[in-house]
Amino acid sequence: MFKLFKNFKKKDYLIIVICIFLIFIQVWLDLRLPDYMSSITRLVQTEGNNMGEIVMQGAYMLFCAFGSLLSAVCVGYLASLLSASFSKLLRKKIFNKVEDFGTEEIKKFSTSSLITRTTNDVTQIEMLISMGLQMLIKAPIMAVWAISKILNKSIEWSALTGAGVVILLLTIGTLMIIVLPRFEKVQKLIDKVNGVTRENLTGIRVIRAFNAEKYQEKRFENVNSELTNTQLFNQKCFAVLNPVMNIVMHFLTLGIYFIGATLIEKAGMVDKINLFSNMVVFSSYGMQVIMSFLMLAMIFMMWPRAQVSAKRINEVIDEKISIVDGKLDETASKEVGTVEFKNVSFKYPDADEYLLKNISFKVKKGETIAFIGSTGSGKSTLINLVPRFYDVTDGEILVDGINVKDYKQEALHNKIGYVPQKAVMFTGSISENVSYGDNGKEKATLEQIKKAIDVAQGTDFVMKMDGEYEAHIARGGTNVSGGQKQRLAIARAIARNPEIYIFDDSFSALDYKTDATLRRELKNYTKDATSMIVAQRIGTIINADKIVVLEKGECVGIGNHKELLKSCDVYKEIALSQLSKEELENA
Repeated sequence: MFKLFKNFKKKDYLIIVICIFLIFIQVWLDLRLPDYMSSITRLVQTEGNNMGEIVMQGAYMLFCAFGSLLSAVCVGYLASLLSASFSKLLRKKIFNKVEDFGTEEIKKFSTSSLITRTTNDVTQIEMLISMGLQMLIKAPIMAVWAISKILNKSIEWSALTGAGVVILLLTIGTLMIIVLPRFEKVQKLIDKVNGVTRENLTGIRVIRAFNAEKYQEKRFENVNSELTNTQLFNQKCFAVLNPVMNIVMHFLTLGIYFIGATLIEKAGMVDKINLFSNMVVFSSYGMQVIMSFLMLAMIFMMWPRAQVSAKRINEVIDEKISIVDGKLDETASKEVGTVEFKNVSFKYPDADEYLLKNISFKVKKGETIAFIGSTGSGKSTLINLVPRFYDVTDGEILVDGINVKDYKQEALHNKIGYVPQKAVMFTGSISENVSYGDNGKEKATLEQIKKAIDVAQGTDFVMKMDGEYEAHIARGGTNVSGGQKQRLAIARAIARNPEIYIFDDSFSALDYKTDATLRRELKNYTKDATSMIVAQRIGTIINADKIVVLEKGECVGIGNHKELLKSCDVYKEIALSQLSKEELENA
């Protein structure tokens, strides 16, 4: 928790200091009220005092009450301002940190967990700061100040108040021991609820197609019931605190008056007025002491859950980034658009065996290199090493003759136009999605957007949409088909006008005619750029300058289409499974 509070800025500490000052004033004013009450009691019971003195003491009481109220309002406003600004800072830090995560770090935290940490966990910290700044500071100040005022009043009353405080502390301590371990479980269960909910929403079509609604309802019911039961247990435990507080407060008041009545009965006439006055004052101060511990109890109820949330937030913020930026911003290399793999091997961080083994090839500017192989042979993993979604385990990858690890990631990514295996659309218009890759420079113009969509064979369906190039794209592109999303994703890469294009099985949702037309137009438009293509269809890569054939992570063949038909049995087997012998010979 305190590690998280190190993110406070200078102005935040200034706000805290102002709050402490205002709380001191508020406590001082609150504790002056019993003194004035004592004075009024004496004046009422002493003969010869006029009404004006009593009214004056009452006016002082009203002034103190109003001053305390004003201080409380100011502290409440400043505490809310501080907590809101701090939660904003935390969310920004978490979001920015996640943006820097590599694929390895993303896999350590589930999407649902990251959402919970950015929202629910930060809210717990915000509530603690907002309430704690008012209560955590006020409670000990009021308790110590009130106790100092009543210590010399009466040993009997002081002992009774001390007993009440001990009972409260024992109750609070016992509750903390019982409930604290369950708060961490609550946050993890919220992660699970979010995870199941997210799966249900993203997979709603499959769920309906397989009539799995009841199965999903049962899954949700299990995690939801577990969360509910855990929360109910926590709340039942804390529910004990309120009646204990009331019993202590009422018995303390009753005890003070019982002891006071006994003392007054035994005292002489001269001391009776003072004892009665002290009893009234002690009763007020005793309540202040109990209220102080009541405020502390409320903070103790919030603190454990906020502590768990702080730990979860720190786990994200402190996560070590595996993909570290290099130092090169712009390259002065003589090579442009070249990609070279030198004895590259790769295995996932949590894996024992290598997925890619000793891969070597070089592709020059203007050339097209394709990758083909059976499912799980490592094609997508291989090209994902170029933009450093992962770093190689052994060997090195050179872009423009320079190791990719030496580049700043922004400089490296500015050279690349990437089209993922699963096309990703963002909420906004078509033009905003296509110009998303602005190469770190000026945004693509409307003409460039139109040209990119035209090359990607998307003009026909875009012109039919309401708003054309400004047509709305729903979150995740749910209002366009899979093939349309792929073409828009390809257009996004084209509008970026990069040195190197990476297509990760990006033509799979297109029909053969559109695929052939798109590849022909793409070849003409990107003739000065390097293209790296992962594909399942032989027809997609048949005209590539080089084809790398992968089998179980190893390169079993490299060459053009005709060379591989003669020299690589794996490639020939894949080709014959898709095209006839005559079609292959005439290709």
